[in-house]
Amino acid sequence: MKKIIIASKNPVKINATLDGFKRIFPDKTFEIESVSVASGVSEQPVNDSETFQGAWNRAENASKAVPGADFWVGIEGGIEEKNSDMEVFAWAIIKDRKGRFGKARTGTFFLPRKVAELIKQGKELGEANDIVFQKTNSKQENGAVGILTGNVVDRTSYYATTIVLALIPFKNENIY
Repeated sequence: MKKIIIASKNPVKINATLDGFKRIFPDKTFEIESVSVASGVSEQPVNDSETFQGAWNRAENASKAVPGADFWVGIEGGIEEKNSDMEVFAWAIIKDRKGRFGKARTGTFFLPRKVAELIKQGKELGEANDIVFQKTNSKQENGAVGILTGNVVDRTSYYATTIVLALIPFKNENIY
């Protein structure tokens, strides 16, 4: 049994991580534990490099908080303004017990102007979604991607695919 530490208490990120590992390593069994650690970046990262750094820091900090696991996972969602629009994405960073890293970024989509305006006023994406779409704690459920796609893509599947992509170096150790 392989032990995974996910640097989040969010059930969406926990379930997505476990799903991604099971999909790429169907012959293995996993135990997952969640831990809350600092990202070292803004509560709402505002560009690609800050979002990447937040995910990296979460994986590193999880490895220090709970040593002895096989993998540590950091997932960080971020936004970035492009011209007059605001895109949304996340980074997943996976560290293994040998100190190697897997990295992947989700697909990108753009937010409705009402949500983007609230973020520009200082709201975090989840809070802005809850206000605009009259939801409660949507970031621990379907998130912006689920709300905007009518759950064709929910937040769990959105992140799970990214976990699979971040696991490529571990699936193909002979060439990485």
